[in-house]
Amino acid sequence: MADETESGERGNVKTGGCLCGSVRYEVRGELRPVVNCHCSQCRKTHGHFIGYTSADRNDLVLAEESGLRWYQSSEKARRGFCHQCGASLFWEPTEGSSVAISAGTLDAPTGLKTVRHIFVAEKGDYYEIDDGLPQFPGTMRGHPLPEA
Repeated sequence: MADETESGERGNVKTGGCLCGSVRYEVRGELRPVVNCHCSQCRKTHGHFIGYTSADRNDLVLAEESGLRWYQSSEKARRGFCHQCGASLFWEPTEGSSVAISAGTLDAPTGLKTVRHIFVAEKGDYYEIDDGLPQFPGTMRGHPLPEA
């Protein structure tokens, strides 16, 4: 394995974690570009909309998980958070092979770009989305992501 740089990046491996260090992870595969979710659950969980990247579940390796807890937020998904510092880290569907990762929990530099907004029909009334990126009223199913 290559030496770790100050950025927390080792070769193709990206690292990240919570504020207090009770959850640390590595992603040993490709990360999807960032998608901003404006749904009411994400806004209540994070205090604002959230930027998520995504990886194959098998590529996510927990290096430290003593603080990790899961909350079953719906029949379709659960959310991973640190019970020590409160950081919201993951969103994992009950079906499928991916896990969404809060982009802000990745160690810099991420090399990622934000590519769209989803669930804009549920966005907060206290902000505007004016960055020119594509916007979808709900999910982005049926709308492929551009290449990273």
